[in-house]
Amino acid sequence: MQASQTITVQRFSGFAPKFPPPPQSFQKPNNHVAFTPHRQLQQGSSQIIEFDGKRLRKAVTRKTVDYNTSVIKYLEARVWQRDYRDRRVVQPDPAYYIEMTPPLSMPDNPINAVTTKFVRTSTNKMRCPIFCVAWTPEGRRLVTGASSGEFTLWNGLTFNFETILQAHDSPVRCMVWSHNDVWMVTGDHAGYVKYWQSNMNNVKMFQAHKEPLRGISFCPVDTKFVTCSDDGTVRIWDFLRCLEEKILRGHGADVKCVDWHPQKSLIVSGSKDSQQPIKLWDPKSGQSLATVHAHKNTVMDTKWNRNGNWLLTASRDHLIKLFDIRNMSQEMQTFRGHKKEATTLAWHPIHEGLFSSGGSDGCVMFWNVGADKEVGCMEQAHDSCVWSLAWHPLGHILCSGSNDHSSKFWTRNRPGDRMQDKYNLNTLPKGQEESAEYDDSGTIASIPGMGLEYGLPDHLKPSGICYLFFFTWFLFKFIRCAV
Repeated sequence: MQASQTITVQRFSGFAPKFPPPPQSFQKPNNHVAFTPHRQLQQGSSQIIEFDGKRLRKAVTRKTVDYNTSVIKYLEARVWQRDYRDRRVVQPDPAYYIEMTPPLSMPDNPINAVTTKFVRTSTNKMRCPIFCVAWTPEGRRLVTGASSGEFTLWNGLTFNFETILQAHDSPVRCMVWSHNDVWMVTGDHAGYVKYWQSNMNNVKMFQAHKEPLRGISFCPVDTKFVTCSDDGTVRIWDFLRCLEEKILRGHGADVKCVDWHPQKSLIVSGSKDSQQPIKLWDPKSGQSLATVHAHKNTVMDTKWNRNGNWLLTASRDHLIKLFDIRNMSQEMQTFRGHKKEATTLAWHPIHEGLFSSGGSDGCVMFWNVGADKEVGCMEQAHDSCVWSLAWHPLGHILCSGSNDHSSKFWTRNRPGDRMQDKYNLNTLPKGQEESAEYDDSGTIASIPGMGLEYGLPDHLKPSGICYLFFFTWFLFKFIRCAV
């Protein structure tokens, strides 16, 4: 008994208090607070006392469109591929996700770059219309300009918010990057122009027009840029000196869009003037070269193709028209499909003949030059007018900015995707619902003659006579070998 007492003293001797206990006559003060753990079981019950403080936010699963894997796959295949004819086939099955490659690897298949799969909606805390969107040259971020005058930067992979800055004192109307990917120029509703570096550092500001700016475009060598405004003029500016060089007058109303030719000294502008809706200008002389009477209403957007020959125009008369500058006597093609005004255009950066368009009813459509109808359509992409469209530099993501206070990201459908969301259902034939089709996901895949024929349709299953024939043949061979 004495030995066990000695062991007990030795075991707990290390936990003895450093100070002697208080005397028995000691009384605790009334305001004494004893520490208790924040999660403690109440006596006589199993209820847990919760900590009434700030809790961590719930984990959110974000959709990520990572292009690095597909680019690496494309670079690996270039070692042995002679051309696009050696490309691996991609079947409509999830097992072929890893075989997806960027649009650059499929120059013969522009339909592969039709982005009708919804990814994410990005909205600021202070909700306001998004007038312009533009990807950074390397494609890592997206910059949006809002009616509040703010720039918002969104991540290009996870599409989450990164930063926000007060860029202008009035609504941001247009933004464009220079061809050398160094400068971004923006214009606002008060007529001011600002220069921005790639780190969003503002280095210059001046007033270009007294009315709202509607469009900005750089010349091919980035030494000059052109602006258009509601004052009815188109003006050419020296980029380094910030000086006005030419004023192009000829439109009788607001000039809504302008674009500089990608290789030549040629400018196109579209206006609200129904008598002179589209004009071509010589920036050296400042004279009008031609007037195109192709639309019966306001021309909302004009875009040169990178091949330098095609000119695309969108108007409030619901039409999109394509012209070839080598023969301007008539349009090359007319695209009919918008139920309301066509407001914005965007050529695909990789496929020469593919472009997207946005309408005032929130519709986003995809077109291919030479095709009679649209190759993709999202009738309810937005709840209000689509003001701007921008393709990712790789061509696999499209961003749209709208009057419904949101920016939406769209990407390509993956192999085997079931088009069951409200955007992709518009691409199915009328009256057809994919959910009603046969779904064989519950069956086990099997190849006839390569194992058990479980899960095969009845007309492919071997009958009893076949089994008897094979058994007899096998027995005959076995006896013959034994003899």
